[in-house]
Amino acid sequence: MLEIKNVSKTFYPGTINAKTALDNVSLTLNEGDFVTVIGGNGAGKSTLMNAIAGTFAVDQGSICIDGRNITRLPAYRRAAFISRVFQDPMMGTAPTMQIDENLALAARRGSFHGFKWGITKAEKEQYYEELKKLQLGLETRMTSKVGLLSGGQRQALTLLMAALKKPQLLLLDEHTAALDPRTAMKVLTLSQQIVEEHHLTTLMITHNMKDAIAYGNRLIMMDNGHIVLDISGAEKKQLTVSDLLKRFAMVSGEEEVSDRLLLSH
Repeated sequence: MLEIKNVSKTFYPGTINAKTALDNVSLTLNEGDFVTVIGGNGAGKSTLMNAIAGTFAVDQGSICIDGRNITRLPAYRRAAFISRVFQDPMMGTAPTMQIDENLALAARRGSFHGFKWGITKAEKEQYYEELKKLQLGLETRMTSKVGLLSGGQRQALTLLMAALKKPQLLLLDEHTAALDPRTAMKVLTLSQQIVEEHHLTTLMITHNMKDAIAYGNRLIMMDNGHIVLDISGAEKKQLTVSDLLKRFAMVSGEEEVSDRLLLSH
């Protein structure tokens, strides 16, 4: 479903501030893969996700979704088949619009809108049933402004919006980092339910090693613009945080894992 070949990206090239964020990275995700991505600050995680989303052009290499080369496709064109949930709960919704209106916008993403605006009875019934699955009581508040919701409620709604049209690729960009631990756990559980229900191919960045191990069927670790670990299947299920730290130290050549990794235990 996702094929990244030899992708590189250097910011501020030719200057003293030049930084190679991605260095000849290749990665393939099969349909239905749920891949967690971990690594320290500056490892290249967010740059990889931004490259896939089309936030900027890569210097070299190619990115394909379901066999289609999207390397030079602008971000707004990719929105028809890529959905993204950001770290900031404020970024994925329109706060001055109602819950049902936000869902309607998500349902119309990537299609021609015309001049007609309105939500049909059938759509409202569909949104009611989808919101009910969240078990947050939002189905009884469909006409409430989204700006009145808590961070966790907004992030849950954003997840629902992202999955509404069953995207070919779902990007979860540290989407629980701004939430308190209890709310973060609820959103992560909901994320897994949505991914499994719709069989979505998913890439999730996290700073929490326990979450990276607990969720998904595959884990990759990045360091200095490279993928240094790629673990899946039974091997991933048997992983512990201690094992992961030891393996990182081995592949990165560091005798001890330094504080720069900034991963939560």
